[in-house]
Amino acid sequence: MSSIIKVDTIQDQDGNNIINENANTITIGKSGDTVTVASGATFVGGGISWQSVQTTGFTAVAGNGYFCNTTSAGFTVTLPATPSAGDQIQLVDYAGTFDTNPLVINPNGNKIEGGTDNLQLDGEREGATLTYIDSTQGWIATSGINEGTNALSSAPYSIDFLVVAGGGSGGGGLNPSYVGAGGGAGGYRTSTQSVSTGTVITVTVGDGGSAVSSGVGNSGSASSISGSGLTTISSAGGGGGGCNAVNGSNGGSGGGSGATGTPSTFGSGNTPSTSPSQGNNGGIGYDGVSLITLTGGGGGAGAVGGNADQSFPGNAGNGGGGTASSITGSSVTYAGGGGGATSNDGGASLNGTGGAGGGGNGARSNVSNATAGTANTGGGGGGGSNTRNSGISAAGGKGVVILSMPDANYTGTTTGSPTVATGVSGKTVLTFTGSGSYTT
Repeated sequence: MSSIIKVDTIQDQDGNNIINENANTITIGKSGDTVTVASGATFVGGGISWQSVQTTGFTAVAGNGYFCNTTSAGFTVTLPATPSAGDQIQLVDYAGTFDTNPLVINPNGNKIEGGTDNLQLDGEREGATLTYIDSTQGWIATSGINEGTNALSSAPYSIDFLVVAGGGSGGGGLNPSYVGAGGGAGGYRTSTQSVSTGTVITVTVGDGGSAVSSGVGNSGSASSISGSGLTTISSAGGGGGGCNAVNGSNGGSGGGSGATGTPSTFGSGNTPSTSPSQGNNGGIGYDGVSLITLTGGGGGAGAVGGNADQSFPGNAGNGGGGTASSITGSSVTYAGGGGGATSNDGGASLNGTGGAGGGGNGARSNVSNATAGTANTGGGGGGGSNTRNSGISAAGGKGVVILSMPDANYTGTTTGSPTVATGVSGKTVLTFTGSGSYTT
């Protein structure tokens, strides 16, 4: 026959509660006690409540365990928004696919291992128990299987890149060159790439080509980003502007052509070739009547350089327009071509204006000097004229490299003193006007 003992409290000989019932709450032991299940015994009920297999993202509930199947694709587990100390959640690799399709863990506004970044499980057959400690450390991996050194790994995230090379300088105008064409803009390239913690991203910012008094202008220098696991993005410097019978140079965008009896050839843009194109060709010059000489504009990231107007007295070619980017949070245009110059017309012809995006103006005979490409836009410099400033052309603008990443992922580890702007629609923006690095 069965026996029943009816009591609310069981105490030891010192009067300390061993088991106590109060309404619907049963307390075993007192604060500071250790409750141990004997070796070989099985504790039934309570603990973790295992749920059905999960194949898509979900919000976890404290006290539950989840078998997660990432065979088709990785997904995100969002932890509870208002956890309490001691809450636990267990996660297990159901199909042995966490190594190819990681399980991402979102702390949902709280912390996980002392940080606010997403973490992930990325080991084959890995499992982990997450326990909430407090607001300082948040969730901690208190046990795991097949996890290697750390149960939780940093989740990868995306960085947006803008890479603009230095612009080419305009061609020189000193005799016997007479008049120079506009310099091509630096190559303009963008990229979005996934990175993991600890990647060193090396940043190179190209200089603009220096001004010349005669001959073809100097090409700008390349800008680039590179790092382990990244696809290197390199933008070519803009081509120098031509002069008279000397061709414009090839580059990110090509330099404009000069002009004598038969115009010289413009420089080709998108050299070397990239997809999408990093720039455009320069414009064509014209040797007009009454010794009037008009040169072509340098190519820009968004348009070819302008051709000289062949109607009397004619106008030199304008620089090709650049391309706008909003990576900094505002729309800014980069990589405009330099304008072509005029000569021997007493100022009747108009010089070519620089393309939008920092292109410099070409010299105007007996009226104005060439102007430089704007610094850190990669704009091409204006061509020089034999009747102004001893034929000296204008330099190309220095390039720029810009990185944009989620605020939560920014580490603050940089070299080269980039400008740092945080809170740009949830992004941190690094603007490098000189070479340096960023470590994720």
